[in-house]
Amino acid sequence: MSIVIKGATVVSTYGQRQMDVRIVDEKIAAVGVDIATPADTIVDARGCYLLPGFIDAHTHMELNNGPGTASTADNFTTGTIAAVAKGTTAVIDMATPDRGHSLQECLATWNNLAAGKSSSDYSYHMSLIEWNSQLAAEIPKMAAQGITSFKMYMAYDNLRTTDAEIYAAMCEIKKVHGMLGIHCENGDLVNALQAQYLANGLTAPKYHALTRPNQLEAEAINRYLTIAALADLPVNIVHLSTRESLAVVRAARARGQKVYVETCPQYLLLDDHYYELPNFEGAKYVCSPPLRSQQDEQALWQALEQGEINTISTDHCDFNFHEQKFIGKDDFTKIPGGMPGVETRPELIYTAGVTTGKISVEQFVGLLSENIARQFGMYPQKGIIQVGSDADLVIWDPQQTGVISAQTQLQNVDYSAFEGFKTKGAARAVYLRGQQVAAQGQLLVGQQGKFIARHGSDYHLK
Repeated sequence: MSIVIKGATVVSTYGQRQMDVRIVDEKIAAVGVDIATPADTIVDARGCYLLPGFIDAHTHMELNNGPGTASTADNFTTGTIAAVAKGTTAVIDMATPDRGHSLQECLATWNNLAAGKSSSDYSYHMSLIEWNSQLAAEIPKMAAQGITSFKMYMAYDNLRTTDAEIYAAMCEIKKVHGMLGIHCENGDLVNALQAQYLANGLTAPKYHALTRPNQLEAEAINRYLTIAALADLPVNIVHLSTRESLAVVRAARARGQKVYVETCPQYLLLDDHYYELPNFEGAKYVCSPPLRSQQDEQALWQALEQGEINTISTDHCDFNFHEQKFIGKDDFTKIPGGMPGVETRPELIYTAGVTTGKISVEQFVGLLSENIARQFGMYPQKGIIQVGSDADLVIWDPQQTGVISAQTQLQNVDYSAFEGFKTKGAARAVYLRGQQVAAQGQLLVGQQGKFIARHGSDYHLK
């Protein structure tokens, strides 16, 4: 059976053109003009864009935050329903091993969490929260199984490693043409500021942001890029949030260094005044890095316009406000960090970026799909509408309007960080490997996601 989507404007980072697309089984079989035959099922997509399925390269679908908090409100079942219903057909989740355990054990755990439950395709970044010769030996074994990207931390005492260990890991990752991303904040100084504020009785959510100031992200990024330059490894900066950090990146690129930059919708659309909300509402917005100033927002948008930011993912990590965030009522350091976002990213960025003229629809495709696929070894299987690629397709209606609300969201959490935001543009239909899985923001078919084994990064900066 074949399907032909007719009349849509097909978009890539290179441009847009009105063309027909034929799907046969799971693949794109033809792209052209007037390619339909009587044997095809015809889908009329006139007036719409046809976009490659979106990829969210930064999710925590099932993060256990330790005693008292339990796991995130979403899991692979609920989180990927929310993702695919709005056009995100693949996620790359953060797999985190227990200290003292192997990466292989962690991979098995995450496969058990996702297999047969995920409604989007999926892969993982493998976290390295310690370093030793056994873990070094596992890097090529991970790459052989399609895990070619890794995550490390410069903050959080239970997760972070030393600069020397980061350098050693970089040298091993380079051997497999892999990609490293790091959470960049100066953990020692975060700890010191938190202790200082708590000692002075300053416990409200707003102090979360004040104890993680801009300088601590920029300093860590500078240190990270210094280490990467020594290792001669192109690297990724996850959830960059400040104008000072952008200056560090620009300086590194001016020296010839290859640096990928990710930011998230919360740093583009929300600012630190949300921490001042009454009735502990500010806790809803506790994430790390924290929300920044409007000046930082403006700097990030300018960087997007100029092509200095490569990708937009979400850092989706949701905890219920009433049941879980309230654990930190008397101590902001105990508020579980993270916000929901995997469902709302496409509509938010299209509305705030494309409809305002800040970014083009071609940039939108790059930031949410094609650049991510290239960076993380999924291209051209994912991220592009061309013959032979997976038929992950989004029929995007640029005229459809909506309002984001916790009452109507599919994410399994009791609030929305973007409550009341009016949107323009939405997924009318979503196809995953040739099968229509969603229509008008609602799931039609679920739990058909597959693990995507990825090749090495092509280290291509777009």
